Amino acid sequence: MSYINVLKELKQEKLSPLYLLYGSETYLIEDIIQRIMALALTEDEQEFNLSKFDMNEHPVELAVEEAYTFPFMGGRRVVFLKDVYFLSSQKDSSKVEHDLSKLMAYIDNPAQETIFIVHAPYEKLDERKKLVKGMKKQATVLEAKPLEEKEIKRWINEKAAEFGVRVAPLAQERLLSLTGADLMIMASELNKLAVHVGEDNEITEQHVDDLVARSLEQDIFALVDGVVKANVHQALKIYKDLLKQKEAPIKIIALMVRQFRILFQVKQLTQLGYGEKMIASQLKLHPYVVKLAARQVRNFRDEELLSLIDQLADLDYRIKTGKIGDELGVELFLLHRKKVN
Repeated sequence: MSYINVLKELKQEKLSPLYLLYGSETYLIEDIIQRIMALALTEDEQEFNLSKFDMNEHPVELAVEEAYTFPFMGGRRVVFLKDVYFLSSQKDSSKVEHDLSKLMAYIDNPAQETIFIVHAPYEKLDERKKLVKGMKKQATVLEAKPLEEKEIKRWINEKAAEFGVRVAPLAQERLLSLTGADLMIMASELNKLAVHVGEDNEITEQHVDDLVARSLEQDIFALVDGVVKANVHQALKIYKDLLKQKEAPIKIIALMVRQFRILFQVKQLTQLGYGEKMIASQLKLHPYVVKLAARQVRNFRDEELLSLIDQLADLDYRIKTGKIGDELGVELFLLHRKKVN
């Protein structure tokens, strides 16, 4: 089940006795865990009816025993299992011995008064394991994958509504660009923007530009974008800003090389017929980042990208051998970038 569908059920106040949560989007998993707990128990009830078990520290049968314990003062009990490594193909590095037959028996016959949450913080589970098959058959399963662009925009609107504000379409685009589609960062920035504009008002693109700080990664993306478009003014402005933030020129070079390599890989895989989702999975990048990269290199030749990487490698060598100053070297590289034909 997708995040959007699980969220929809929770908003309808529908709870399942069993949840299996896994995947690469940590924010989505944490968000769902908090929503389940808040829906199942009040803050006072969480004091005595919420139990958390780290599978690196506690045997699973202890959690199962707790799950079968009738809730204090009636109502519900929530049992949360953290870092359930034995559902993945990861090697067992824990010294805790688990009686997995007890967990399997619980999956087949869960306590109706208990919400049992299993969190396996891995991108993939071992589908060959009996436990995994059992959980997928009996539980509400959330595979927390990166949201697609349409889903992210829907998520932005819903999160903004929770804060009592609206987000203009151009503001959405700008927020995505500045945060790299990082949900945790966007949630924090939306909260800040909502406080600034006030309830029942709209967040505009100008608000986002004024209040949302770019991460170093986004600054490098914008710097490389300036190089790609031969926009010397943009590139130099961002470079000067990075220097003011005490970022070392050598580090800036290394990050630019990394970004150009990503652009080259995206271009190569696109030429091989890979779609954005497949490229994102292959390079372990967010699909929205891949989309922006593909847009950046649309009119770029492979030779140009490789040439820029070589130029930066040569600049790195000349700086380290004392043949040119680091700040001046990067500035000259940006100034000498010629427009792509």
